[in-house]
Order: sequence, then structure tokens, then C-alpha cells
Amino acid sequence: MSLLGELKKTIDEARAEYEAAVPGSFKTVLQSKGATGSGLLVKGENMKWMKHMADAGYCGKINLVYIDPPFFSKANYDAIVKLSSEKARGAPPIKLYAYHDTWENGMEDYLKMLCTRFFMIRDLLADDGCLWIHLDWHAAHYAKVMLDEIFGERNFVNEVIWNYKSGGTSKRHFARKHDTLLFYSKTGKYFYKPQAEKSYNRGFKPYRFKGVKEYKDELGWYTMVNMKDVWQVDMVGRTSAERTGYATQKPEALLERIIEGCSREGDICADFFGGSGTLANVASRMNRKWISCDLGSLAFAGAGKRLIMSGADFKALEQTDDITGRAKCSATASVTAVPVELSSKKMLSVKLESYSMDVKGVPFDAESEKVVKKVAKTDPLSLIDYWSVDFNYDGDAHKPEMIFFSGREGEYQCEKIVDEFGRLSIHAVDVFGSSAFVVYEGKTT
Repeated sequence: MSLLGELKKTIDEARAEYEAAVPGSFKTVLQSKGATGSGLLVKGENMKWMKHMADAGYCGKINLVYIDPPFFSKANYDAIVKLSSEKARGAPPIKLYAYHDTWENGMEDYLKMLCTRFFMIRDLLADDGCLWIHLDWHAAHYAKVMLDEIFGERNFVNEVIWNYKSGGTSKRHFARKHDTLLFYSKTGKYFYKPQAEKSYNRGFKPYRFKGVKEYKDELGWYTMVNMKDVWQVDMVGRTSAERTGYATQKPEALLERIIEGCSREGDICADFFGGSGTLANVASRMNRKWISCDLGSLAFAGAGKRLIMSGADFKALEQTDDITGRAKCSATASVTAVPVELSSKKMLSVKLESYSMDVKGVPFDAESEKVVKKVAKTDPLSLIDYWSVDFNYDGDAHKPEMIFFSGREGEYQCEKIVDEFGRLSIHAVDVFGSSAFVVYEGKTT
């Protein structure tokens, strides 16, 4: 039977999986200083997380969901990592697989995966909420049929074409230079704020029509019109300040349009295929509450670093009931306290001493694994991407007070003048997204 003929069966199987969904267990592992819960960064399987949210009372509470799932490209996506410490300079770039977009039983499995999540997203959306799903030519047409079934044909709002310049070319077809964004509402009461864009006059000359306001820039004359459903937005360039190195990272300008058009300040925006954390970062900057979930260690750590560097207010949670596929890591640190002259205070010094990881738990290619094993023996600290210290660890969540990024002077040692101190927590994150915690119980060396 054709794929189209199998689609009803796929939807029925997805509905059964959705109805049988079991929540996962999650714990808070990191909390930015002063976090109020405005942002949640989650490492875990997204169906288990969404079911966890549903059971926790989030049904009907999320105002905007944007998801950028795998595209059924039948490819493995990798990330290129460069070690930045002095000793590791000269080492070749390291390649590791960010995620796999391959499916054992082909398109049927892929579509069932999407469809199961569509059902759960529908439950979580508020009555005035909406869903944006980001796909390309591989499966956008099948996804639209499933969404029509789940959300209703009348709740289809827009098919937006994101056009960009970069990408491959071929002598067998026109260059594929666009993605498809499907915009659905949960009900007819969805929130939408029109946005304006420039529309250049023919020949870039003034029309001088009565009652029509015209403007002029370096290209010529234009009017302002409601934004159309074809968007020209540049991809994240190789030298862009927002580039994280994560495979398939999407530009912030794209998410700004979606968040501006379909949510208000204080609304909850969610991305259940969080990747590099673009929605989270933009939503934080635009004063929205946000939730970003991804299963990958590289995505979770990279998004965490990005959010920390931007000053976002968030908590980070990890799934605790399924820890398969995670690299085992450990770190050691020394803590010393020296009395400050003519004072009752102490100079507290924390030094990150060593770091080790099980390279078998990280998806390297063969050549990169050799490089990493060598570096891990000769200069293991060069594997650290960033580390932080919580000087008042409460035994629950690590709350970093000082954060240090690789490649900066004094990157493995910090000092702080304190009156007293108790438990300390040190969190070290490596360039591959794995991490280790070290806890000191107030004893010094």
C-alpha cells in the first residue's frame, strides 16, 4: 500500500501511543541566580517531558509552540568542536554526531513520531494558542494532512515559506533554498499580532497616490504593508555572533517574527526539539516565559551556555529515569581558605584540578576519537568548555555564582572573600556536552 494509504493507520497508531504515554521523572540540576521559573531548559525525551507537564497541570497553559524536528533527511548531523586551550592548540577539529535523522522503518516511523507529539502538543496549548512546525520538502505535505486531522482543517492559518541564500545546488533540479513553516491554531480564538514590512514600488519610484504614505531608503521608494507569507531571512552565517556551531541552528530573526506575531509578554512559549536554544534565547529577550526540551547532551549543554552568557533567568532539569547513552565523567577540585589580614574574613580559593570522561559514551567519528583520547591523557582540562561554582550549595540545584569559559585567563581557578562558607558545588561542562559535579562539604585543604 502507498504511504498515503497507510497514513490513517499511522495516525491511529500515534493516537494509541499518545494515550499510553508515561511521564518521565525530572530533577532540577542547575538554577541561574535569582531564577523565578521564567525559563525551563530540559534534558530528556520530549514525550516523557510533555506527559510530565500535562500531569503537572500545564494542559491549556502554553500560548505558543514552535518545533523544529528532524526533517527526514536520512542523514546524520554532526558538530565541529575546536579545543581552545593553549596546550590543545594545533589539534585538528573534532567531529561528533549531534543527532541522527535516520529511521529504521522509513517515513512511516518518522511520521508516527511527529503525529504522537502533535496530539500531546494540542493538549498543552491554550485555547488562544498556536503551533508552528518547521519542516522542509521531505515531509511537510504529510505533516499538513496529519495536522488537519488533529487540529482541524479550519484551524490551519498559514503556510510560511522561509527563503534563504545558502544551501546546496544541483544540475538535476532547481536549487532548494527554502523551508516550510506550518502555522495552526488550537481554536478560532488564537492570538495574532500583524507585523509590517517594506513593499518597494515598481521601479523604486514614488506613486504619489492620495492617502498612501510612502517612504524612501537607499534602494528607493516603498510603502509599509502587512507581512507576507514568504520570508527572506538569512541563515546563521559562519561568522555570525549568534552562531553556536550546532547542526541545523536557526536564526534568531526567524523566531523573533513568530514570537512577536503569536504571543504577548508574559506568555509561555515552548520548543520540544530545542536544539541550540534559539527559541529560549529569543523568548527570554522578549520577556516571555519559555520551555525548551532536547534529548541530546550537546544541545542541552550548548543551549545552557548560550542562555548563561545572555543572562537568561532559568532552571535546568534532567530526566532521571533513563540515563542510557550518557558519557560517564568525573572531576576533581581543591578548595583552600586563607584568613584575610586585619579581618575576620577568609579568601576562598577554588581550583579545578582534573577532568576525565569515558570517550566511548560520546558519538565521535574514528579519527576524532583518537584525538580526544590523546588530549584526555595529556591535557584533560582542555576538554572543559565552561565551569562554575556555587558557594552556598543547598544540596538541591547548583546555583552558579561565578562562571568561567575556556580560553580565558585564570580559567581553572577562582577566588572569593567570604565570612563563612559551607557546602560548595563545582560544575564542569566539556565541549561535547557531558558534565560532572563536585561537592565539597565545607572541608578545605
